[in-house]
Amino acid sequence: MKMADSEKMYALKKQLRKLEGFRGSGTELISVYIPSGSPIHEMGNKLREEMSQASNIKSKSTKLNVLGALERVSNYLKMYRKTPPNGIAVFAGNVSDNAAKVDIELFAVEPPEPLNIGAYRCDSRFFLDPLQAQMGATDSYGVVVLDGREATVAIVKGTNITIIKKLNSTAHAKIRKGGQSARRYERLIEEAIEVYYKRVGSAMDAAFLNRVKGVIVGGPGPTKEFFMKMSPFNYQIKVLGVVDTGYTEEYGIREALSKSENILAHQEAVKEKILVDRFIKAVVNEGLATYGEKEVRNVIATKQAEQVLLSEGLEYTSGLYKCPSCAVETRKSFRGKPDDTIACPACNSQAKLQDSELLLDELAELAKQAEIPVEILSTNTAEGAQFLTGFGGIGAFLRYKTR
Repeated sequence: MKMADSEKMYALKKQLRKLEGFRGSGTELISVYIPSGSPIHEMGNKLREEMSQASNIKSKSTKLNVLGALERVSNYLKMYRKTPPNGIAVFAGNVSDNAAKVDIELFAVEPPEPLNIGAYRCDSRFFLDPLQAQMGATDSYGVVVLDGREATVAIVKGTNITIIKKLNSTAHAKIRKGGQSARRYERLIEEAIEVYYKRVGSAMDAAFLNRVKGVIVGGPGPTKEFFMKMSPFNYQIKVLGVVDTGYTEEYGIREALSKSENILAHQEAVKEKILVDRFIKAVVNEGLATYGEKEVRNVIATKQAEQVLLSEGLEYTSGLYKCPSCAVETRKSFRGKPDDTIACPACNSQAKLQDSELLLDELAELAKQAEIPVEILSTNTAEGAQFLTGFGGIGAFLRYKTR
């Protein structure tokens, strides 16, 4: 079953968090990046050169750890006839936190986006910058909302909305009739409005040029149409749509996004809003969705679930327990570290902890085993945060209603 983009990004975040936690006692952690389209044997040759040079390292323990890591990476790359489509990153080294024990582990990542860098690093920590850059490797969009008095310029990337600039018009504030004729007064107003539009256009050029895939323009009343007719921004900025909004500040930005769903159907923030809105409607009106750990486990087990939704903000751990008396296995969730023992639900003896993992990972794997699609929701949007706080961060769309 194909992994959803949200799952890929969550899996990458999880792997990076793990790799960030490792530290070498010396410069003995190996990081290797092979870019998309690069012959894999070239890095193999590079690693052989590094192995010959590693024999000159003075510290015996560091030398052995570096050689061990290089050998692990070299042997691993021999499994590939050619570089994967998006390239590959391989990390190896002694990750033991016990100075008396050596534990050389290897981690490989096939990134969700093509790697454009080839690198070899030997350091006290893994070199993760190229993969961390991919965390933001998603399309950016510009949003401008304005009326005759103020304008807000923002960039939307993934589920994050960043306000770049706020501008105020001085067209009506600084011009007074005085003894001027009506025609001259109107001309001064028109000139001030033109200056205001040009200021907004300049802000758009500075914020959006060569940085966004497209721009949405919104606002209340006819100002946005007058602004678009003048088009005081660089011709390379592509306006994807013009929408009506009731506001011009951050709420107006969100309103413009909401009204651009058809235009930005694949943009993460809009996609997340559509998904959560649909989920709430299915729970409240249609009976075709459920939420809560127990309920979702049940619909996964019976394959009644059509799609599972999980929040990235879930802070629970799932513990697997086995009873020594009756051999019954059971699971229990904890906010934080699981207990070492719990009461067996079958015979009330003390069941012992066998294994533990993040509840999010356990439920996602359970759904995938049942061939049910999984979507990981962020907590960056109002809708994603609402899903976590209002529904516990665990939900599912149903194939049919429960009788």
